Amino acid sequence: MIVVRHFEHVPDAARGAVVAIGNFDGVHRGHQALIAGGRALAAKLGAPFGILAFEPHPQEFFRKGAEKFRLTPFRPKAEILCRLGVDALFAVPFNARLAAMPAEPLIADVLVKGLGLRHVITGADFQFGKGRGGDAALLAAEGRRLGFGASVFEAVMADGAHKISSTDIRQALGVGRPRDAAARLGHEWTVSGHVRGGDRRGRTIGFPTANISLKGYLEPALGVYAVRVTALGAPYLGVANFGRRPTFDKQDTLLEVHLFDFDGDLYGRTLDVSFVDFIRPEMKFAGLDALKSQIAADSEKARDILGV
Repeated sequence: MIVVRHFEHVPDAARGAVVAIGNFDGVHRGHQALIAGGRALAAKLGAPFGILAFEPHPQEFFRKGAEKFRLTPFRPKAEILCRLGVDALFAVPFNARLAAMPAEPLIADVLVKGLGLRHVITGADFQFGKGRGGDAALLAAEGRRLGFGASVFEAVMADGAHKISSTDIRQALGVGRPRDAAARLGHEWTVSGHVRGGDRRGRTIGFPTANISLKGYLEPALGVYAVRVTALGAPYLGVANFGRRPTFDKQDTLLEVHLFDFDGDLYGRTLDVSFVDFIRPEMKFAGLDALKSQIAADSEKARDILGV
């Protein structure tokens, strides 16, 4: 997959593409269906298939310092899109220049002159340009005038009446419902991060943990989860706590992952952690013995959930 981080001087191999525009946060079932439809159209037209997803996310530009909301930061999103057969990812910088650009010049300068696209696909409620002045109808009209095709993709419904959305997935994770999130994503919500050094307290009570920051990711409900983990290229099962560790008067949030049946060094390694089910909210304990007893109970619960 070609990754293009601008809309000027686009490589010839990425020009003339069928392009779907959107944020694609989470790459959920609706996104996956759109990608499959876009790839089919691109194959029919003999064109490459691309995704246009502005970076940073427009919400991050307009709401600097706001609460983290991304289901998939740029790198893991790019990896998923590559696996789904996307030929080109146009990660066009969303900056003050682009934010101030009206819809018609954005179409002419970015989509036509810059990317040289052949066909554009959007959702029915897609809006773009300064003041959200552009929509799918404008794209279709400008396409007829400037010589590119435009189509609207039918939303994928979660329950027959409500479309699948990244917003609903974020809400499900925020209240401790990872199974509901997975049903909409089409896969378990997964985070990737480097294992960093910690207090090594877990080893002293028989439950060593790999500590990971969720920097760049949405923060799910604080608490304990049954998880699946990929570590050192191999699959593992485990239990994880995401929270502030109130027993030890900590304030920063951290994901602490205990892998079942693993004995090794993970410091500096990258783990992929998939959230399977919520076990309980985070709690403050009177001391290490109470904490150790609860972790043992959580581990048994996680094993039951994971079938081990």
